[in-house]
Amino acid sequence: MKLPQPLYTVYERSLAASLPVEKLPQHIGVLVDGNRRWAALLGQSTKHGHQAGAARIIEFLGWCTELRIPMVTLYMLSTENLKRSSEELIDLVEVIEGFIGQLAESGLARIRAVGQLESLPDSLRSAFEGATARTKNVQDLQVNVAVGYGGRQEIADAVRGLLREAATSGASLAELSESITIDDISRHLYTSGMPDPDLLIRTSGEQRLSGFMTWQSAYSEFYFCEALWPDFRRVDFLRALRDYAQRQRRFGS
Repeated sequence: MKLPQPLYTVYERSLAASLPVEKLPQHIGVLVDGNRRWAALLGQSTKHGHQAGAARIIEFLGWCTELRIPMVTLYMLSTENLKRSSEELIDLVEVIEGFIGQLAESGLARIRAVGQLESLPDSLRSAFEGATARTKNVQDLQVNVAVGYGGRQEIADAVRGLLREAATSGASLAELSESITIDDISRHLYTSGMPDPDLLIRTSGEQRLSGFMTWQSAYSEFYFCEALWPDFRRVDFLRALRDYAQRQRRFGS
């Protein structure tokens, strides 16, 4: 049942006020899924869906800032997405470039790209380089944008980096196999130096991670929402946070 706007506003404010600040996640990963289906339902182009999705991300990051959540990682372009038709890929890259430029201009967040950046089109890689430089001093929120990203590829690249490091130091494979630790692999991930996500949110009703933060999500909490990403509302976000705050995280203990 859809609430009248005044009641909806009261409900949203009440929900926000009920959230225990000390139990809010410090790092949220988001699979921004459903842009294409949203556009198809409206009879619009796929590019229109991606543009609506990018606009909703800007709004979502504003909600995170209000709640003082310091880190967000967005899954925007997977390694599999790079195999889409050239027409759709051109449009998607254009939308991401526009989004990155808008986010950098807003000064809302410090921007970092995570993924196999050498696989990206030159224009998108340049957009990230410029945005990273322009936002390096922003303190309140860091936004990691997963582009050219695949969880399995990330782990393979991390192991490759670890092997190169060992070769440079003169260590043998036998020595490496005896000494390698979880932290050693984590150091070589695209997300090196970042905390693992506390909460992963996926929209559009799909209940899988699709290779997003495969290593980092070992002890993350998952929240799946039926709304397509462009329809994801602040109240949906607050419900996700309420659900997270009510869980007891055991970390395997």
